[in-house]
Amino acid sequence: MGRIPKALTIAGSDSGGGAGIQADLKTFSALGVFGTTAITAITAQNTLGVTEIMKVNPEVVRAQIQAVIEDIGTDVIKTGMLYSEDIIEVVAEEVSKIDVPIVVDPVMVAKTGAPLLKDEAIEALVKKLFPLTTLLTPNVHEAERLVDMEIKDVDDMKEAAIKISKLGPKGVVVKGGHVGGDKALDVLYLDGKFYTFESERLPPDCTHGTGCSFASAIAAYIALGKDVIDAVAEAKKFITNSIRFGLKVGRGVGAVNPMATLYREAERYRVLEELKMAIERLESIPGSGLLVPECQTNFGYALSRPIDRNDVAAVPGRIIRFRDRMKAFSCPEFGASEHVANIILEVMKYDPEIRSAINLRYSEDIMRAVEEANLEVSYFDRREEPEEVKAKEGMTMKWGVKVAIERIGKVPDVIYDTGGWGKEPMIVILGESPFKVIEKLDKIMRRLK
Repeated sequence: MGRIPKALTIAGSDSGGGAGIQADLKTFSALGVFGTTAITAITAQNTLGVTEIMKVNPEVVRAQIQAVIEDIGTDVIKTGMLYSEDIIEVVAEEVSKIDVPIVVDPVMVAKTGAPLLKDEAIEALVKKLFPLTTLLTPNVHEAERLVDMEIKDVDDMKEAAIKISKLGPKGVVVKGGHVGGDKALDVLYLDGKFYTFESERLPPDCTHGTGCSFASAIAAYIALGKDVIDAVAEAKKFITNSIRFGLKVGRGVGAVNPMATLYREAERYRVLEELKMAIERLESIPGSGLLVPECQTNFGYALSRPIDRNDVAAVPGRIIRFRDRMKAFSCPEFGASEHVANIILEVMKYDPEIRSAINLRYSEDIMRAVEEANLEVSYFDRREEPEEVKAKEGMTMKWGVKVAIERIGKVPDVIYDTGGWGKEPMIVILGESPFKVIEKLDKIMRRLK
């Protein structure tokens, strides 16, 4: 198997599974790093709040760290909830003996507002652990408390990062999730230089565990051999996806999903395989070539939660007519279609279960076969297309799909349009999967014969 990268997390346990040790281990696993633990506190908590905290005996914390290091070792250490002064002292003593990078997440308050670090322990954290720290990852509220200043914008974040660095850590990344604006901006201060990392600002519905997973992702990337700057950059992408595909569990703030990237990679493989099999079935249907329009056909299938057309698989070069059958120009790939991908993405806004589509030639004979197959039908008329929509490249199909769906109040099996100036008329079959689309196409072909 070769060398196995390892990461030790020293933090509290979250019974709700969204943050703490649980989030750390999920993050390590998702990134291919073997995670070990030293638990500092046991919390009784869920998405609504923390109801109880039991501190682990500091000597038991020490024993956990020693047991891991003596046998398994580690390439990086990440700390989270340390809770008390005596635990911080033990952790500082032990990690000072280990020559690996240390990522410190100065956890002070839970997402729900419960204190996770005693007031008297803050001084110990600064004096004992900060001088050993490779990278400190405070959020805005933690940074404000550490340097006693108000942070309102990026300039304040930079000023705070400089002040915090004077407390001992080699590098500081101030997380800007709590600062307003269209973007979520983080500021890294390292070796006298600033680096900024931004992402789109996502809804806060599933953000429980954000800080834990972000710091753990940085630690994991360091264990994988990346330097601090690259580790923060990759961790930023990782946590953005974890929030975007967060899990709405419980009645309060949902949890980030550190496994999202791993799950999506697995889903991409399944989508390609299913679409490939459906295309093979499509190519075997006698007479299907008669349904190929002049602009040719494409067949698309989206991930269950697509971001853009790069999450929709289709056929590069499209599907052509070869004699009386359809023939795919090449194997399906993600991002290979604009036209069909735009249709699917728009449809999924109304019904996320409808993830596949194929475009066909329009004719009255084919439409009669569609009606005889008892398929639900709707349409749009290009003559009604607003000028502002025409002026934007790629907007016509989005507008047309919206009109067709709203016309009947639901997503139909088939959407058609009769074309316009310089635009070929078209029929689109929709379905939950490519196999469902093929079933509907079979029904149409039987009526045509």
